Amino acid sequence: MEVTAAMVKELREITGAGMMDCKKALVETGGDIEAAVDVLRTKGLADLAKKSGRATNEGVIGGTTADDGRVGVVLEVNCETDFVARNATFGEFVKELATQIAETAPADVAALFAQPFNPRPEITVEERVGEAVSKLGENMGIARFVRFETSENGAVAVYIHGVGNIGVLVEVKAGTAEAASSSVVAGFAKDIAMQIAAAAPVAVRREEVPADVVAHELSIYKAQAAETGKPEPIQQKIAEGRLDKYYKEFCLLEQMFVKNPDITISQYAAQIAKEAGAAVDVVRFVRLVLGETNPDPKSSCCC
Repeated sequence: MEVTAAMVKELREITGAGMMDCKKALVETGGDIEAAVDVLRTKGLADLAKKSGRATNEGVIGGTTADDGRVGVVLEVNCETDFVARNATFGEFVKELATQIAETAPADVAALFAQPFNPRPEITVEERVGEAVSKLGENMGIARFVRFETSENGAVAVYIHGVGNIGVLVEVKAGTAEAASSSVVAGFAKDIAMQIAAAAPVAVRREEVPADVVAHELSIYKAQAAETGKPEPIQQKIAEGRLDKYYKEFCLLEQMFVKNPDITISQYAAQIAKEAGAAVDVVRFVRLVLGETNPDPKSSCCC
């Protein structure tokens, strides 16, 4: 496959590596962008924090929580221009959809469209979307949504970052219903949602990182270690050390708390448990970025 300037530019934007390094990696991998990222990472030339799947659509990530704090929703609604995405009418429309999802728990977008629109049951949600299209003069659609519902010992929180480019939904649980409904746990859940928005963990704890992700990371670290020329047992220790560093960077409970970098999230949870008088834990989360494909909720249970 011919390596084009556009391909080099895309790889450079993803990795932050130099133009010539990107071109060489693409030539080596026959134009495979994902494989080229791995080549650059092996050589220490790619920034792990940079991701492919950057936002390309206009629109917003919105969300809402129920009054009792046990149901939460985040959703992505797309439109054609940034001008409409920042329009107050569009913002209110997104809030209507989030409330509809929180109250009715549709199975998917198709089921949501078929529902009676709650404030005006004489029309469907799909017809309400059509009204918004007519009023704002742009095509729009619901790309995806995630809804969490928890028990009386749980609480959910939603955090929308900035103008709606990132949205986080998180579920936490406490040892008692009284603790779960307290302002202390509510504040903890909000802090955790903000942490997830800022630090982009891939799982709550290291045991929940998908096996294929672990295998892929370990293969990169082993390749990096092999380039040192050191004996194989030392190479193995180097690779395992780098994998441990990966866990500390991308597993929520092991991350340093962005509001207090002297402690980890696990330590922060222990502090909150003392204040609340009951154990506190993070159950699952989802982090939506405008334009990305829909991720699965990062969870330690399926509830």
